[in-house]
Amino acid sequence: MVDGWMDGWMDGGVAVRRPYLQTDRTLRVNQAPRPLSLYKAPPARILRSFFFIRLARADADADAVMSHAWGYGPSDGPDTWAESFPLANGPRQSPINIVPKEAQFDPSLKPLKIKYDARDAKGILNNGHSFQVDFVDDTDSSTLTGGPISGTYRLKQFHFHWGASDDRGSEHTINGIKFPCELHLVHWNTKYASFGEAADKPDGLAVVGVFLKIGAANPKLQKVLDALDAIKTKGKQNTFSSFDPKTLLPGSLDYWTYDGSLTTPPLLESVTWIVLKELISVSPAQMVKFRSLLFTGDGEPVCNMVDNYRPPQLLKGRQVRASFK
Repeated sequence: MVDGWMDGWMDGGVAVRRPYLQTDRTLRVNQAPRPLSLYKAPPARILRSFFFIRLARADADADAVMSHAWGYGPSDGPDTWAESFPLANGPRQSPINIVPKEAQFDPSLKPLKIKYDARDAKGILNNGHSFQVDFVDDTDSSTLTGGPISGTYRLKQFHFHWGASDDRGSEHTINGIKFPCELHLVHWNTKYASFGEAADKPDGLAVVGVFLKIGAANPKLQKVLDALDAIKTKGKQNTFSSFDPKTLLPGSLDYWTYDGSLTTPPLLESVTWIVLKELISVSPAQMVKFRSLLFTGDGEPVCNMVDNYRPPQLLKGRQVRASFK
């Protein structure tokens, strides 16, 4: 049975808690009387260490909300998420289908200013839903400013969504057209004290989305793809350093923008979406590498990580704006 909560991971990078199980044996152990000596106050330095560890964990990047409870299969996929996460039917859900002729050109939209420091890359993780590259975010060395947002947003992580074949995989669509893969760069608003605090605020997050189209091999992607062998199964992580994600961006930073949500549970409506107009290339062989990852962990039945995308949601009266004519 569910008997408590522990820190978890979520694809949008939100610090959350997930249930854990206690067996009858662990309950007996946990409820057994303790010697009085165990209740002595620990030294102040231990208390301080514990405080900062808990603080770090509370602000930890996260990629699954109750990871056993949602996924992308018939029984736990996007069509079922509303049962556990009612916000799935909220007023500003993502992704959406972007119809360029219906997007409103807004001359007040500023150019995007993206500044990333390759030294901030710190690790790569298979979270059982996608893989993500995490970044140090305790300074303003890797930031997003300008565009539709006010203030400074720090880069937290980037991840991808992709399909089982090259005719699908992106979360956003353009005039109903799907692409084989979509890159998301997740940032949080520094007006809040931490990523965790920003994650549920209406202006808390900003995500830059980039479509990938089949074409020539993309050498800028190769370092990321070469790192996937070390994180093939769920829960595997490895160091990943000296990488500037700005190299993944297209030459033009023209964009569409709208108010939306995380595209994975808990689907928090806290994201300013910035979807770039220009696509980047990926070769068929590189897409095969994405699909070599597994949803499952070591010792579990093999399940290839494919079709890890949410379909477009209703616009519900929202206006998509464009930075270009």
